[in-house]
Amino acid sequence: MRKINQFGGSWTEDKLNRLRKYLSAYTTIFTKNQKARYYKTVYVDAFAGTGYRSAYLSVGTIGIFPELEEEDTQKFLKGSAIIALETEPSFNQYLLIERDPEKVEELQKLKEKFPHKEIKVINEDANIYLKKWCQETDWCHFRAVVFLDPYGMEVDWSLIEAIGKTQAIDLWILFPLGIAVNRLLTHNNLPPPEWERALTRIFGTEEWKEAFYSHRKEATLFGEQERYIKDADFDIIGKFFIDRLKTVFYRVAENPLPLRNSRSIPIYLLCFAAGNPKGADIAIKIAQHILGR
Repeated sequence: MRKINQFGGSWTEDKLNRLRKYLSAYTTIFTKNQKARYYKTVYVDAFAGTGYRSAYLSVGTIGIFPELEEEDTQKFLKGSAIIALETEPSFNQYLLIERDPEKVEELQKLKEKFPHKEIKVINEDANIYLKKWCQETDWCHFRAVVFLDPYGMEVDWSLIEAIGKTQAIDLWILFPLGIAVNRLLTHNNLPPPEWERALTRIFGTEEWKEAFYSHRKEATLFGEQERYIKDADFDIIGKFFIDRLKTVFYRVAENPLPLRNSRSIPIYLLCFAAGNPKGADIAIKIAQHILGR
């Protein structure tokens, strides 16, 4: 039985529509611009899943048998990998990375669906594989778009740093603003050690403590003790992450898009960063327009 991703809502469609627009603009530039045509382009999906996602619709909703309104049917929708593979003009290569062996089996089938595309499916941890790929690729001849779309806090800062150092990659990343980071920021003290380490791993610094907390000393029965109070809201957390991206990328979009759930809570922040100094201005102009629409 096909194993299909079943995560997301209307915000997922919004995210993928914006990615689709950017990929089309990107490949058009590298096809039509004489100097850009020199480079081989690569699309990288670091958490590729199966290539598809699912939505459950009532049978009556899709107008087949209204009397069976209570029954559900599954509609298979295009995921980011399919969207990239259908983008025209095409990328020269597609690198699809996934840890789950069952999902990898589904990704392999895309080679049959798109026989004329150069598709490489990798069954590894994206953090490990992509860092090595960034270091070993000859960036004098390649340019890439990397899409980091984790479920939670799987992306290490060391990977983001490696991507930025190439100065050849445009990065789209879903930062787990409300679904993970904000939940780990306890209100009346610093988070427990395990949560602290997780936050430091995705931010690449312990400076988040000073950015998200105020602290003061209080007299207690055991002497003077330091107390931390959470000051950070979604805006402060998001700005801190954008500022961190600016330390490793040439330019970063100033209007990241909050992706909200049905209760209007921002669960992710869709961010864009451009690594190549020569192409960054046009990349940012396109991305900020797409993010602002």
